[in-house]
Amino acid sequence: MNGPTPVWLSAVYLVLVFACAVGLAAGFRGLLALAAPAGLARTLRSAPLTASFGLLVILLYFLAALFAPVIAPFGEREVVGGQFLPWDSVHLLGTDNLGRDMFTRLLYGARNTVGVAFITTGIAFFAGALLGLLAAVVGGWLDQFLSRTVDVLMAIPALIFALLLLTILGTSVVNMILVIALIDSTRVFRLARAVAMNIVVMDYIEAARLRGEGLYHLILREILPNAAAPLVAEFGLRFCFVFLSISALSFLGLGMQPPTADWGSMVRENATLITFGDVTPLLPAGAIALLTVAVNFVVDWMLHRASGLKE
Repeated sequence: MNGPTPVWLSAVYLVLVFACAVGLAAGFRGLLALAAPAGLARTLRSAPLTASFGLLVILLYFLAALFAPVIAPFGEREVVGGQFLPWDSVHLLGTDNLGRDMFTRLLYGARNTVGVAFITTGIAFFAGALLGLLAAVVGGWLDQFLSRTVDVLMAIPALIFALLLLTILGTSVVNMILVIALIDSTRVFRLARAVAMNIVVMDYIEAARLRGEGLYHLILREILPNAAAPLVAEFGLRFCFVFLSISALSFLGLGMQPPTADWGSMVRENATLITFGDVTPLLPAGAIALLTVAVNFVVDWMLHRASGLKE
């Protein structure tokens, strides 16, 4: 029977993984620079390795989600063997508690979890940013009404609020998307309003008002282009929070419902294996953590570039 892995061997493994990650990030940055136009190529060459690694991970997740039916050896809900079968040439990552292929479930989980998180973030961002910009430009009673409403919603802990609403409305995917979008739109509203409030006092905004420009022009042509950098960065960060919220709700049984493959519910369903020293339940958890870190790497780079700071 094999004993525990020595500490020095674990350290060697970590160094090798880190070296592989650095090499892949550097190679991917070079390929992007070669394929991109001249202006974009210069920007990509100056990108840190962390941002390159983040872009590579995001691309791999996107490809896995897009081509899941082609890559996966079995169907998403297909029972292909016994419960908790070990890793082998047929089942690359073994089987879960019902005998479904874990590798297949991970691929479809990328499509379901990441896809739903992206849609939810888009809805939350559109609603929050639009209302935040509108409140800053119009001001007056509209600004006070929206701001106080957002303050009330933000005073309630997000996870508890989501659990309460989903318990009342039901645990469908549509309800989950709407509930999380509502909760996270309040955070987007606060940022969009704060950024826009610093812009609406500028001279060029006053000049646009004197020219007789309407609300539509002021928001889309004058304010939004100058607020784009922090809003784009907020979209990346908000995606991480939405992604983690969906996984947490699925882990608690109020997110995506079986038999849909979802990383949060996969951790719960296979948690029993942890007591036997099997790392299989950690694979969906690792997939969640890796994507979160990758998105943050890219967002940090974008914020650094938008700030105008030099290395």
